[in-house]
Amino acid sequence: MKPVIALVGRPNVGKSTLFNHLTKTRDALVADQPGLTRDRKYGRGVVGDRPYIVVDTGGLTGGERGVEEIMARQAVQAIQESDAVLFVTDGRAGLTGGDEEIARQLRQTGRPVFLVVNKTEGMPWATASAEFHALGLGDPHTISAAHGDGIHGLMEEVLERFPQDGEDLEDEEAGIKVAIVGRPNVGKSTLVNRVIGEERVVVYDMPGTTRDSIYVPFERDGQAYTFIDTAGVRRRARIEDTVEKFSVIKTLQSIEEANVVIMVIDAREGVGEQDATLLGHVLDAGRALVIAINKWDNLSQDQRDQVRRDLDFKIPFVEWAKVHFISALHGTGVGELFASVRSAYKAAMARFPTPELTRMLESAVAVHTPPLVRGRRIKMRYAHQGGRNPPIIIIHGSQPNAVPDSYKRFLVNFFREQLRLQGTPLRVEFRGSENPYEGKKNTLTPRQVAHRKRMVRHIKKRETKR
Repeated sequence: MKPVIALVGRPNVGKSTLFNHLTKTRDALVADQPGLTRDRKYGRGVVGDRPYIVVDTGGLTGGERGVEEIMARQAVQAIQESDAVLFVTDGRAGLTGGDEEIARQLRQTGRPVFLVVNKTEGMPWATASAEFHALGLGDPHTISAAHGDGIHGLMEEVLERFPQDGEDLEDEEAGIKVAIVGRPNVGKSTLVNRVIGEERVVVYDMPGTTRDSIYVPFERDGQAYTFIDTAGVRRRARIEDTVEKFSVIKTLQSIEEANVVIMVIDAREGVGEQDATLLGHVLDAGRALVIAINKWDNLSQDQRDQVRRDLDFKIPFVEWAKVHFISALHGTGVGELFASVRSAYKAAMARFPTPELTRMLESAVAVHTPPLVRGRRIKMRYAHQGGRNPPIIIIHGSQPNAVPDSYKRFLVNFFREQLRLQGTPLRVEFRGSENPYEGKKNTLTPRQVAHRKRMVRHIKKRETKR
């Protein structure tokens, strides 16, 4: 699992700025969305090849007594679900009584704590951090979240203590890893039990019965699978106990670990905001996707028509995913999920040769010419594959940062159609072209070299006669 890093500290010390830097802002998974508790934000970041999940919290005052009182409720939860804590302080404001109280309580949590002194731009770092040694949390790390100074080194040290994820996405023993996600009580555990034919997962008609991710290996038609049954993500108002809140981060981690996600939606409740939010997590993680509309039995035709309209209107951003209408309780349509799971996995892990992608790119440009930018035409020279799960196509050309979003969408749709990709997101990235001959000692053929030598001798002879 990716390590979870919690950001805590007093209000206005720069936690959110640091969060945005660590997640590159646009990579943030959630910002106070339904299904996650207020005052916490979850995001994904990478340092080198080391990924992590970061959790931002609301500010703490440090004025109360006892860990359950001193910290805002959500900050307590963020610490409990984290693997390490970044305690952020303000280098310009200096050490405060609130910082001292928060530090005292953090020492009692048992979590690794890294003391971060923010807002130190333009200050001698040794001077800015001097008084914070008194907190007894080790050497302070001086950074500027606003300018990005010192953050890379900080995160390298934080992640150094966690083992590298050496997991192979094509691990034959685990087979295709499938995360079952969805709101509480939509029938995720019932679906797992129906698939494997035994009561391996506790099923009870009470939302939130599953409190952790459960791994269920099995085989079907000669294909190995590992199903990951995740705890449901509740409405904010219904999250009452610590264990229930813990399920949010487990769900995000299970999505990250899976090859394919089966998103289960309750047909009787329709497609809600939480469903769209969870699908956003899947899309951000780049995972292949199959949608299962559960409890389809005994619905009227009007109800079924409404669900189909909701799918088109509320979640059009995953129109590439196969949709199945099932009854996990009675088994209707469940068997058909596997063909879509295998197809989505195959698409997500496919390899494409560079010549084929380059030919497709040339065809795309012929169909729809790239636009002019400041009077210059964007040139697209060649394409190659940059990754799998999800497939990434890297296009080299001129003015890579000037390609408009509309043209990017056209290319994504064009490649998807040409490659016949169903069930997986597809990413297209742009890079500036490099000189393919740069660094080569000799780019001429032997005949060209001989011709050049003759020309040099001829010129020298003419110069001599003069």
